[in-house]
Amino acid sequence: MPGNSFCIQYTNCTGCPKAVENILIYRNLPKGEHIPKDKCTQNCMLFMIKGELLINSEEYPGNTLRERQFILQAIGSKVEILALTDVEYVVYWFNELPLLCEDRYKEMMEHTEVPVTYTPLIMSERLYHLVTSMPEFLNEETPCGKYIDLKCKELVFLITNFYPLPQLSSFFYPISTYTESFHYFVMQNYSNVKNVEEFAHLGGYTTTTFRRLFKNLYGMPVYEWILEKKREGILEDLQHTKMRITEICNKYGFDSLSHFAHFCKDSFGDTPRALRKKAASGEKIGKIQ
Repeated sequence: MPGNSFCIQYTNCTGCPKAVENILIYRNLPKGEHIPKDKCTQNCMLFMIKGELLINSEEYPGNTLRERQFILQAIGSKVEILALTDVEYVVYWFNELPLLCEDRYKEMMEHTEVPVTYTPLIMSERLYHLVTSMPEFLNEETPCGKYIDLKCKELVFLITNFYPLPQLSSFFYPISTYTESFHYFVMQNYSNVKNVEEFAHLGGYTTTTFRRLFKNLYGMPVYEWILEKKREGILEDLQHTKMRITEICNKYGFDSLSHFAHFCKDSFGDTPRALRKKAASGEKIGKIQ
């Protein structure tokens, strides 16, 4: 099977999304290929389909990851990977785990005994079947985003509901501090603010400090990132929802319909109504390059 484009969201990677919601990627690596140690800027799970990987991180120092095993690496971890054989694996990146309610998460954390010894989990038959079916649709030229989102939910459901609590507790413990992180604050609040100053004030930061922290984590200025998130959301709503244009305009904080229309023309080349009409007729719409 051909390999897909891949990185584990390291800060020195290019071409990777800076702030993803849920992403699944299949990858095969030849024996001896090495991914240097760097800081992971996204929570991720790694599922082994075939072969052996040497994983070196704070949670898994010098561990060999084998077929049917999987691990979780939390945001901020430094990870080094070496393919000991030809390998195939699937990586799942996430900001928040779908279908995991707060009560279930608290229940898992209550069973955690510190110091925690991290041991890779073994995929159940149902989980293994799901993971090994992923390369087929992940290698499609344009995988369906909604279908992948459903697969992410199924993946999390099979883990959080069919493994003993003690195993789940140690598995998810690395992300227990995630809800206190700067990244979590950004993802929870970016859609509720109108400018950088308001964003910084909401988190108790000076504007200068907030800009610096943000640039270090996301690799771009905060205002550009917010605009990019708005563009993604607007395209999604125009194509896949029945929200009125006025509702979309208000949702993304535009002062007027004329301002919203101007933003869409600059970003996508046409007015919101024209873009929706194009999408309804099957024409592809997107950002102006």
